[in-house]
Amino acid sequence: MNQKKDLPIHPVTQEFNEGKVLLINKPKEWTSFDVVNKLRYATKAKKVGHAGTLDPLATGLVIICTGKFTKRIDEFQAQEKEYTGIITLGATRPSYDMETEIDQEYPTDHITEEMIHTAAQNYTGVIEQMPPAYSAIKVGGKRSYKAAREGKTLELKTRQVEIKEFEITSIEMPDVHFRVVCSKGTYIRSLAFDIGKALNNGAYLSNLCRTRIGEFLLADAEEVSEFVEKVKVQLADKST
Repeated sequence: MNQKKDLPIHPVTQEFNEGKVLLINKPKEWTSFDVVNKLRYATKAKKVGHAGTLDPLATGLVIICTGKFTKRIDEFQAQEKEYTGIITLGATRPSYDMETEIDQEYPTDHITEEMIHTAAQNYTGVIEQMPPAYSAIKVGGKRSYKAAREGKTLELKTRQVEIKEFEITSIEMPDVHFRVVCSKGTYIRSLAFDIGKALNNGAYLSNLCRTRIGEFLLADAEEVSEFVEKVKVQLADKST
């Protein structure tokens, strides 16, 4: 009876099996797991994971760990994050971002730039934040976003997070451009919603990009397509 022999592992795949930390720029409408699955398929590595979920509608830095570096995922997740984005005033959406349709609109003529800057200052520091109903938090074993999509409401609890920097970089009403440095577990969507409440108005997150995780920078990240093509070429080189 013939026994199936294990095929030799390509040296490039072996490098990924031993362990690498990869910086990837997540495309819009991809989940973080989409990136993981794409890189796992491309590298043929046995262990691949991401260090911190980024919402599908957001873009920016995702840290991908392979091999032994998957043991450091919690360490990378705990590091502070930096984001840039746009908060749009004058309306609310149930998901606090562009995933759902507008459910209520508000006039914004009375809102001044000074009011916006003051609101941002008031949400700087250690704050209590309510996660969005459309989040991946589990309550009683069920994901909150799944319940929300079914029209159900789960009882979410506030969490303490730290907004280390909240800079309003420009205002083009109704769009407020910002930069935020924050702790692990911060929901920028909730921050946008809270800014709306602070202005006695409505607001939602219309654009978000993660630019930094700890000392890792988006400027050093690779596009998924470029990374996949590079690995494809390396794996095709039998002399490697």
